[in-house]
Amino acid sequence: MNYRDLIKEISGTYEKHGWQLRRAMLRPDVRDDFYAAFDPATLETVQVDEGLADGLWFSRPSHEEREAWELRLVAETPFALFETFEKDETEEQREEMRREMEARLREYVNK
Repeated sequence: MNYRDLIKEISGTYEKHGWQLRRAMLRPDVRDDFYAAFDPATLETVQVDEGLADGLWFSRPSHEEREAWELRLVAETPFALFETFEKDETEEQREEMRREMEARLREYVNK
């Protein structure tokens, strides 16, 4: 399966369960496949960053006014990291946790 189809499949599965694509962390050679997988209007609110591994960030509301975030590896074998954020956490605190999750994803890929 090529990256474009894989990205579409992963995104479709998450969207079916109420998740919203919010960010992408992609190697430069995968970026074109990512953009080809979506209608440009869909990506207007998606932050795309260069990374050493390929991951898609999804979020959705969680119980008790929390927000759930999941970082899904772009690979045929499912692997994801999950975190919930309290409503009173600052964006700086959330960003720090997301960076830690990205580092863990890179470690997983480089094993």
